[in-house]
Amino acid sequence: MERLSPILDVLAPPDDDEHGPGWGHFGPAGAGHYVKMVHNGVEYGIMQAYAEGFSLFDACEYELDNAKIAHLWMQGSVVRSWLCELAARAFEQEGNDLARLEPYVEDSGEGRWTVEDSIDKRIPTPVITTSLYERFSSRGQNAFAAKVNAALRNQFGGHAVKAADPVAQREPHAE
Repeated sequence: MERLSPILDVLAPPDDDEHGPGWGHFGPAGAGHYVKMVHNGVEYGIMQAYAEGFSLFDACEYELDNAKIAHLWMQGSVVRSWLCELAARAFEQEGNDLARLEPYVEDSGEGRWTVEDSIDKRIPTPVITTSLYERFSSRGQNAFAAKVNAALRNQFGGHAVKAADPVAQREPHAE
C-alpha cells in the first residue's frame, strides 16, 4: 500500500483532515470492490429518494423552483449531499421540468449485485431493492404487469381502464 499511496492520494478526493484520505484499503482481494458495490447500492436508494421528493414537487399545486430547493437543502440540511448538489445542477441545466430527458434509468450492475448478495445473506434491503426495481420500471419492462393490474381491477370492481387508443376508451366494466 505504501508504494501506491501517492498515486491514490492524487486520484482520490482531498483529505478532510478528520477522516483521512478519500480512499481506503479494506482487506484481502475483493474486499474493496465489495465495499464499492454496497456503496453503489446505497447510492441507488438515495437517488430514488431524491427522485421521489422532486416528483412530488413536480405534481404539487405550487410553482416551485427545484434548483432553488436543492440549493437550499445543501445549506446544512440533513439531506445535503453531493447528489443533491448534482440535482441542483441538473435542474439548472435542464430546466425545472427536465423536459428534454426521457424517463429511462439504466443500471450498471452494482445495485443488482448488492440485492443478490443481500438475498444470499438473508439481509433485508428493501430500499436498495425497490430503487433497483424502479429503474427497471422506468424502462417500460413492467408495462404488461400494469396492464394486467388494470384489467383485473376492471374485472373485479368495475374500475375504469385507459385505452392505449383514446378513441377506443370505454366505460368501466359493469356487472
